[in-house]
Amino acid sequence: MVSELCKLAGVSRSGYYDWLDAEEARAVREEKDLKDYHLIQAVFDSKRGRAGAKTVKMILENNYDVIMNLKKIHRIMNKFSLIAKIRRPNPYKRIAKATQEHKTLPNLLKRQFDQGEPGKVLLTDITYLYYGNGNPAYLSAIKDGATREILAYELSQTLKFDIVFNTLSTLKENMNETLHSECIIHSDQGLHYTHPEYLKRVKVMGLTQSMSRKGNCWDNAPIESFFGHLKDEVDFRSCNTFEELTDLIGEYMYEYNEHRYQWNLQKMAPKEFRNHLLATINQ
Repeated sequence: MVSELCKLAGVSRSGYYDWLDAEEARAVREEKDLKDYHLIQAVFDSKRGRAGAKTVKMILENNYDVIMNLKKIHRIMNKFSLIAKIRRPNPYKRIAKATQEHKTLPNLLKRQFDQGEPGKVLLTDITYLYYGNGNPAYLSAIKDGATREILAYELSQTLKFDIVFNTLSTLKENMNETLHSECIIHSDQGLHYTHPEYLKRVKVMGLTQSMSRKGNCWDNAPIESFFGHLKDEVDFRSCNTFEELTDLIGEYMYEYNEHRYQWNLQKMAPKEFRNHLLATINQ
């Protein structure tokens, strides 16, 4: 009977008996794995599920004086399904490369973000927000370099070109078509901003277009900073629907522009500082 079962299982008779003899050793190993698992889980939980095997190994050595083989940590994490959460890559950065019709432009701004006049320097970009069960939404915004006010934004469930076209339309509407005569609108070299239709619309609005150097986020730091603060302060992951997210972002934009007092704006909120600058200029 044993021989027939071993044949069905595809194992040798001697291998089966070796497996039986090793039962005690397996039990000891399971018990040791369980102890190591509890230690690894403590580190994993302390990092809110964002610790990979290498991070776990470093914390065990530095904080617990425990030396554990990296391969062993990998094995135990896999065995007990401790899968580290990783930051999602920005889908916007993965968009296909621009065609030959797309045109990049030089960096005219050269990090001179605040030129002391409202509406003279505009900074724009797109970021992503995940809500519900990992549903992506995309936020396009235009920020005033002098007042730090968000002059226009568009929240979308897709990355179609309408997201930047609509942002420009909102800017035109909000500024009552009275944009600064020397206005520069600055962006990265993303597909949306090099699109022929976008270049055309910017030109029709009388704006001068400027672009960051490739791969240099510091060339558009203020809008990147704004997105960073928004993600830290807005609990967008708690939203179950796009409509809830839309309301939440709208509330944040209002509070930011109207009531977000900033030390470098003479302790004023962006909209209040805009009015202050305009009054000073018109004196």
